Parts: sequence; structure tokens; C-alpha cells
Amino acid sequence: MDLLRELHPQALRIATLLRARGEKVAVADGATGGLIAATLLTVPGALDFFVGGGVVYSFRARDVLFALPRDAFKGMRGASEDYALLQARAIASNFHAEWGLAESGSVGGSAHPSGAPAGRSVAALVGPDGDHTRLIETASDNRIANMAAFTRNALDLLETALLA
Repeated sequence: MDLLRELHPQALRIATLLRARGEKVAVADGATGGLIAATLLTVPGALDFFVGGGVVYSFRARDVLFALPRDAFKGMRGASEDYALLQARAIASNFHAEWGLAESGSVGGSAHPSGAPAGRSVAALVGPDGDHTRLIETASDNRIANMAAFTRNALDLLETALLA
């Protein structure tokens, strides 16, 4: 709850920017476990700018949320720019949102299926102003701290793009 309180002012700023533009965002949370969406949903009336999304933490979740054939991901590794961008494009398309925000990372505490090192996350954003990515590497195996850092990184990417 402390993280949501901390990030609420940023969520309010993002909401104001999206509402002013008349645009909406869909979110594919990965290693953030839903914290990106939860932060945005701290804003009253979030339906004005947030259309939905989901936590992509398994191949099954990826199949359902993105409705892409498995070979669309061929040659890609989790916690990479191309993987996160594909997810951002798919979530925006499937939820009919102007913006798609996705996060793919390795929070630590266990081995990542792709071999990505703990503390590595890529946030990807697609929208009317183009595609953007932002890498963060904490070099930490602290799962909870990494989830918070990855969430901040993704929200910073969204806010920065909306301000540009």
C-alpha cells in the first residue's frame, strides 16, 4: 500500500494528461504483478483513461491477453525490448487503446525462464507518438524492491512520453 500511496500523485498526473488528450491506455504487467495497473486505478474515474489489461506471468496468460500465435514470439527472450514492444502493441490493439504499456522483467528470488538476470526489466510503450522503451537493471535479487522499481520505471516512461 505504501507504494500505491507514493505513486498516486504520478498516476493523477498521467490521468490528467491522458484525459486532456482524449486517449486511453491498456497495460500488460509482467514482473510488476499488476502494480502498474493498480497504481493507475488509484485515480477516481479511471475508466476515463484506463481500459484494462492483465498480468502476463505465464504462457497461457500471454496467449489469452495478446491473442498472438506462439511463433510471433519466436527468437525473443523475456526482459528484452523486442519482447516488451510486441506485448505493448498487442495489449493496445486487443483493448482498442491509443497507448499500450508493457513490462517484462526478472524480479529475482528464482531463475527466470529466459535466463534474464534478476533486476532486469524493460518497459515498452506504443502510442500515437511512437514506440518507446526503457531498460532498468537494479543488479538486485530483492523481489519486492525490484517489483517497485520496475513499476516506477514503466510509469516514468508513460509520463515522459505523454509530456513530450
